[in-house]
Amino acid sequence: MNSMNSAEAKKLFTALVRARKFDEKVSQLYPEQEMKCPVHLSLGQEGSAAGVCAALRKGDYMFSTHRCHAHTVAKGASIKKLFAELYGKVTGCARGKGGSMHLLAPEVGALGASAIVGGSLPLALGTALAVKMKKEDKVTVAFLGDGGIEQGSFHEVMNFSSLHKLPLVIIVENNGLATITPLNKRQANLNLWKHAEAYNVPGFKVDGNYPEKVYRIAKQAVVRARKSEGPSLIEVTCFRWRGHVGEGTDYHLGFRSKEEVAAAMRNDPVKNFHHWATRQRLISEEEAESIVEKVEDEIEVGVKFAKESSYPDRSELYLHV
Repeated sequence: MNSMNSAEAKKLFTALVRARKFDEKVSQLYPEQEMKCPVHLSLGQEGSAAGVCAALRKGDYMFSTHRCHAHTVAKGASIKKLFAELYGKVTGCARGKGGSMHLLAPEVGALGASAIVGGSLPLALGTALAVKMKKEDKVTVAFLGDGGIEQGSFHEVMNFSSLHKLPLVIIVENNGLATITPLNKRQANLNLWKHAEAYNVPGFKVDGNYPEKVYRIAKQAVVRARKSEGPSLIEVTCFRWRGHVGEGTDYHLGFRSKEEVAAAMRNDPVKNFHHWATRQRLISEEEAESIVEKVEDEIEVGVKFAKESSYPDRSELYLHV
């Protein structure tokens, strides 16, 4: 039995392609040095973002990290506003003042990203608590990297959200690296999902290179949260194709090999889902091609909009900060 219908598959595939094409274009344009903010690309990790966000409603809330491109795009943010933000333009989602690490789109529930490691968690906790107090039919998702579980806030959020059965889903994107430090140099227990056991929270582990699997687990956690049954913790394993920051590769630094990166890139979450969805007859090849073409057009329009937009006026220097 399929874990999704055709409409859900198209939604997920569109999110995957938007996230991939967005960061590919950022990588292409960044060397021009017109984007002055540092960029943390999500290439290779799109399966987590798209799989989770496809399980959410537009009105559900999402918080992200410094590596927030794929999450914000997958939640449905305006490509035009996101590119404008990267270019520091007044038409950007934060009026050009936030940059790559602070993307947001409140109109689709993407309430912001924190550059602080694990900084998404307290924000998501407060939002989930507010949702419960107001008795709203909404779920809050917090994305963080594997380094984020090493913050005290992770354990505080796990405990409080479990104690009060908050509608919160915590997604740990485990790409095995905190900047360049491998997980086995930082953690005694490499099964991050097992942290859930200490707080009486369901824990799951899923391969982010297979977005349909991410979607299935995320949907279970979202349904559970919406039924007031409390939070869930999902560890999504993935591989960051580029360096920690910037558009370049990092294998020359010596902590992982060029061959390891190449092998990971062959296990492409976008291609994997394309093959799975077409085999399951949820998306036809013609429909897939149409989605890709529409996204490519959207990307080009977004870049043109951003480049033609104005920078903030000097009078705005101390506004909104």
